[in-house]
Amino acid sequence: MVSRNVHSTHIHRRYGGTSVSGTLGSVWDPQAAFVVGVVLLEAIVLHVGYGGLSRLVGPRLLATIAGGDDAVRR
Repeated sequence: MVSRNVHSTHIHRRYGGTSVSGTLGSVWDPQAAFVVGVVLLEAIVLHVGYGGLSRLVGPRLLATIAGGDDAVRR
């Protein structure tokens, strides 16, 4: 496999190991950044959506569970 990152390959050969600063500092994958962004956006949307849903349905559901049908009709 040919490395696209020539700098970290050079560090690996020179010091006989992988340098954290040489490997992580210079490698950036736009596809990975896109996936992380999409997952983060999905988490935010779900958090806001479930929060709104629990505020809308939560009190009525708790009243139904705790007080039966009479609590819902009030």
